[in-house]
Order: sequence, then structure tokens, then C-alpha cells
Amino acid sequence: MKFIILGCGSSMGVPRADGFFGNCNPKNLKNLRSRCSAIIIGKSKNILIDTSPDLRQQLIKNKIKKIDTVLYTHMHADQTHGINDLRIFYLKNKKKIPVYADTKTKKYLLKSFSYCFQKNYDYPSILKLNNSKKKFTFDKSIKIESIKVGHGSINSLSYIINKKLAYLPDVNKIFKKDLKKFKKLNYLIIDCLRYKKHSSHFNLDDIFKLNKLLKPKKMILTNLHSDLDYKQLSHKLPRNIKPAFDGLILNF
Repeated sequence: MKFIILGCGSSMGVPRADGFFGNCNPKNLKNLRSRCSAIIIGKSKNILIDTSPDLRQQLIKNKIKKIDTVLYTHMHADQTHGINDLRIFYLKNKKKIPVYADTKTKKYLLKSFSYCFQKNYDYPSILKLNNSKKKFTFDKSIKIESIKVGHGSINSLSYIINKKLAYLPDVNKIFKKDLKKFKKLNYLIIDCLRYKKHSSHFNLDDIFKLNKLLKPKKMILTNLHSDLDYKQLSHKLPRNIKPAFDGLILNF
């Protein structure tokens, strides 16, 4: 089974639309960051997490030919606005793609992208919107647990796959009752927006504290702002922590 980080950039990506790289060296390809999405590649099912605005290019770059289900973390634009790129997979699958989201995200998707869920003139609906579940099973071998985490003024969903890998791309608080579920995982992929404190994202100091508390075998930092140059950040990290880069593949 594979987990691919399709995009690891913050809400404006690196570089931004105006070409600004911030502190990131433009010559290092690992500093080219599209917005956050990820995909689980199973034996026969591909499970997409979030539809980044950069989804089309992410799927082409990683040669993803099928999507069977979509799980959303939350309602923000950088996690949802690539939704239209799911259309081709509806056509290939010859059926609606199941989509799972929490209540706020469902309302946002229906309001912003109603044509994806309801027949519109000559175009059929392409997605089936469902309430998120606490536990999912796909392919018999892919077992996923969704856990609410704090993300500023809203909650976001994190996902733990087969009790080995956790994905928390937008988070600034893990609730006490759930901390034990994130301990001693093979991979902890987690939000690290910047060096400075932020109201809705973990920063680097938070990451160091979480590393001591949760003791993952490997921690991968995602949702990286243009403050964080790949090479410079790597030099500041202990051996078990690495910055993500677009296209990073984790086998588990």
C-alpha cells in the first residue's frame, strides 16, 4: 500500500501566483509546493484526501488513473476547489464518486459546487455526498479512522490508516482524549505552517513538542509556507523528522 503526498504547500502554494518564493530557494525542486492533497493507493481502490485547487496537475504528475472515493478534511478553499477535476473519474467509473465530509464541509460543497451533486441542465451530477464516518474499510485491507482535530475556529478531520499512518494537514490542536491514537505511529504527517506561531496551524516549536509527546517513528511536515526552505528546515530537524515534498511516496 502506498500513501502519496500530492501537494504539501500552504494555501497560496510555493511560489505564490505572483512568483514569490519567500525564503525558499527556487532552484531546489522540493520547494515547488502545490496545495495539500494526498492519495492512498490500495490493491484495487484509490482513496483521495481533499481536492486541492492544483489537483489536475498533481494527478497528471503522479500518473493517477483512477479515484474511487474522496475524503475531505475540512471546508477551506485550498482543500476543496479542485473538485471539478473529479469529473473525468465519474466518466471512467460510469457511476457517481462517493464523497465523505463533515457537516460544515458538506454545506459548503453543496452551496459552492451544487452542479457536482445535482443534475444541472444537460450535465449529470458526478458525486454522491455522504456524512463522514468514524471508521471506513476499503479493499478489505484499508482501514481508516477519522478523528476531529482543532483548526483555529473550526474543526478539521484527520485520518489514521491501518493504525500505522496519520494525516493531519490542517491542525493546531489535538484533543487530549485522542492523543493516544497518534502515539508511536510509523508515519505522522502533520501541519507545520511556519516558524512563527499561528492561530490555526502548528509551527515548528509545536512540532518539536509533539515529537517528544507522540514519539512517531517518522514525522513528515506538510502545509509548508514560503518561510520554510526545504534544505534550511531539514538542517533544523532531528533525524526522525523530514519536510514533505510534492510527490513523496510512503510505503506502509
